[in-house]
This record gives sequence, C-alpha cells and structure tokens, in this order.
Amino acid sequence: MNPKQFLQIGGVVLLLVGILGFVGVIGPTVEDSIFGEDWWFDNGENWAHTILGVAGLLASFVFPPAAQRGLVFLLGLTGLYFGIYSLFTEDFFGTNLENPLDTILHFVVGGWALLAASYNRAPARAM
Repeated sequence: MNPKQFLQIGGVVLLLVGILGFVGVIGPTVEDSIFGEDWWFDNGENWAHTILGVAGLLASFVFPPAAQRGLVFLLGLTGLYFGIYSLFTEDFFGTNLENPLDTILHFVVGGWALLAASYNRAPARAM
C-alpha cells in the first residue's frame, strides 16, 4: 500500500469512527458504546478522529507524493507515540486513553503507516 492509499483508506476509516463515536455507536461514554467497557471513544477522541479523517482525505488529493510520504511517516510516528504514551497514562489533554484496545490500535495503525511510508515501487525495467 502506498502513502496515498493509506491516506484515503485511513481517512475514510477515521471519519467513520469519529461519526460513529458522536452518534453513540462507539462512544462518547462507556454506556453508549455497543462494545461497552472494551472499546469506546470520548468526544475528544471523536473530534480528533473526525478532523484527522477529513485532513487525510484532503491530503491524499492535494499533496504531492513526496509530501504524502512525509505525512504518512509522521502519522506512523504519532500512532506509535500514542501507543507508548497510553501504556503509562490514561489521559491526553482530557481525552480517554485508558482502554487496552486503544493502545493496540495505535500500535497497529502506527506500524501500518510506517509500512505505507516506506513503500517504494520498483522502477520499470527497459527491455
């Protein structure tokens, strides 16, 4: 998967997760989430997911490939940072990071982004 695809797929997923969090499918409280205590997002996370989803989609169409690669690399580092950060604390400026699934998902998305950023299509060989 290349960086553009990551931004498009990731953008759609984040936008959907943000919207589902706002309407109560996976948040904004434990009681509202269909997953209960296992997985839910508070409104801070819902806003972050929604804004990042829209930004990812826009970047996939507006940014040139080199900028997309840099952005996806930065997103990978950010995902890993939040995965590590959530191992030591449950709060980031008021957002909920207490859920073990949040930690796992941040690590998975961070790794996925770093793989996408490292995608290098082999050059075509002349015959």
